[in-house]
Amino acid sequence: MKTLKYFFLLVDIGFIGYWLITALHLIPAQYLYNDYTNSILVNWNWSFFPLDILISATGLFSIYLHSKQKKEWKAIALVSLVLTSVSGLQAVSYWTLSGEMDLNWWLPNLFLLIYPLFYIPNFVKEVPAADSGRA
Repeated sequence: MKTLKYFFLLVDIGFIGYWLITALHLIPAQYLYNDYTNSILVNWNWSFFPLDILISATGLFSIYLHSKQKKEWKAIALVSLVLTSVSGLQAVSYWTLSGEMDLNWWLPNLFLLIYPLFYIPNFVKEVPAADSGRA
């Protein structure tokens, strides 16, 4: 959890900050994606809000559980990591399909897609195999 905690804090606080900045329209125009005022794209962007907030909630909650030495922190952390990667994948998929290659949007989303992949295998290895119910 040593390094993962810092990634969770960066990502989870980053998501909360991004959505506050977005809601308050504080992103400078030169950093907005193309067609930012198109209502369909505004809806697309806001469709990530529940997912991103769930990522933040699960990541921060797993840090809390870890600090209380609760074993459940691992399951919650795994959920957060998987959702984070999914969020990055969805955004990268969109930018790929739209043909937009702006590094300001690609790099953060590639980070979200890729960094969890370094942690997920360790969590999955610890999951016990399902019992087939046979004696």
